Amino acid sequence: MTRALVPPVWRALPRRALAAAAAVGLLLAGIPRMQSGPPDPLVSLYALRAAALVFALGLAFLLDDPARHITAAVPARRPVRVALRVALVAPWAALCWTAALLLVPEEARPPVGALTLEAAATAVLALAAAALVVRRTQATEPGAAISTWLLATGATAFLLLPPHWTLFVTPTDPRWQSTHTHWALLLTAAATTTALATTEPRHPHTPQPH
Repeated sequence: MTRALVPPVWRALPRRALAAAAAVGLLLAGIPRMQSGPPDPLVSLYALRAAALVFALGLAFLLDDPARHITAAVPARRPVRVALRVALVAPWAALCWTAALLLVPEEARPPVGALTLEAAATAVLALAAAALVVRRTQATEPGAAISTWLLATGATAFLLLPPHWTLFVTPTDPRWQSTHTHWALLLTAAATTTALATTEPRHPHTPQPH
């Protein structure tokens, strides 16, 4: 049954949003190579962070499905349909992120593992928000609202979080390690939320007689 779902799920993917996010993200990641003179590690760091955010904005559209209320009636359960979408897009997302890292000159490239953790947490946070909206509302295309929320959340985290909880520091900052512990916690929480939000309700709500 899962194999039979692949073609329709593939056709239903928001390919325009994903392609646009990939193009803009890679353009941002290439900014350090466009500068004259030696590449600046700080510019490279924030270029990659901007690319990660844009990639996540594209993934915010992953669960958009204008035919949601029709496909909900198919035998395959919601976790299978969501997992299939993620499985189809994950290699593309990994390829885009790898290309973004390689676009940054090696001598100015920030620690790859730490930045990949940030990118993964941001992407899964977008998926978690989309999954929650799909579960709790009748929205068929939550991507635009989620992307707006993600931008606002990123700006808030950058500007308003207290120093001991900041998520955006440089590799030379003594808080670098502790900050990435926070990123790991955020990734774990977002992944758990996504998994819980994509499960089928055990007891569908039914109106109670008066």
